[in-house]
Amino acid sequence: MTTGRRKEAVAKVQLKPGSGQMLVNGRQLEEYFPRVTLQTLIRQPLEVTQTRNRYDCITRVAGGGIVGQAGAIRHGLARALSATDESLRTVLRKSGFLTRDSRVRERKKYGQKGARKRIQWTKR
Repeated sequence: MTTGRRKEAVAKVQLKPGSGQMLVNGRQLEEYFPRVTLQTLIRQPLEVTQTRNRYDCITRVAGGGIVGQAGAIRHGLARALSATDESLRTVLRKSGFLTRDSRVRERKKYGQKGARKRIQWTKR
């Protein structure tokens, strides 16, 4: 069981030898993530290492939105693959899947309308 994180989302990923079935919070991957782009994002570590039909993936994910959750699952899946087979680590590292994406939402500042938007100022 490995942990993946992205923005506010945290995913716990468990890999078992199997036929390539992916469950997210007890539901099929296609049902939980209807967007095809998110499905391909999650499957990227399996595609790069050519282990798509070798493992079953059981995932619990919480927090954040669907894009953050998909990124957290991808990060956790890459970590789980490198933990099961050490030879895959260099491929996953080179593709950038083992690096946690540290970008998070910037907070709103007081006296402003948002994180960066200022109130309009007129000179005259």
